[in-house]
Amino acid sequence: MHDELLALVAESLCTRTLNDFAQESRLDGESLRDAVERYEVDYAWHVLGSDRLRDETVTRLEARLGQAATAVQKSCVAAVLREAAASQPFDRLMSFDNDLPEQLAALLCDQADSLATTAALAD
Repeated sequence: MHDELLALVAESLCTRTLNDFAQESRLDGESLRDAVERYEVDYAWHVLGSDRLRDETVTRLEARLGQAATAVQKSCVAAVLREAAASQPFDRLMSFDNDLPEQLAALLCDQADSLATTAALAD
């Protein structure tokens, strides 16, 4: 289950090189500094490993579940984000302004639903 989650997170990431981001900024008519500040861009490994992204993901998970996340769920979120961060090339950029927390929360809820269904069928 953990490996599947990690693979799904890796597939859903939207990262760019600094060069790609600079070209997009130029097309938008803004300086790279302005674009980085506006989008809160940082290295992907830093964004993925941040407390901010972990906490936002847990908050979204709890909203979907309608209850507080368990310690196991929180640990899972932290582990997946930590491993996703470790797998990022050093030069890839990512924005804090993305939908990864919502996507990961949805994936975790889908996995929980699937496990509950499988357990109910086994009974």
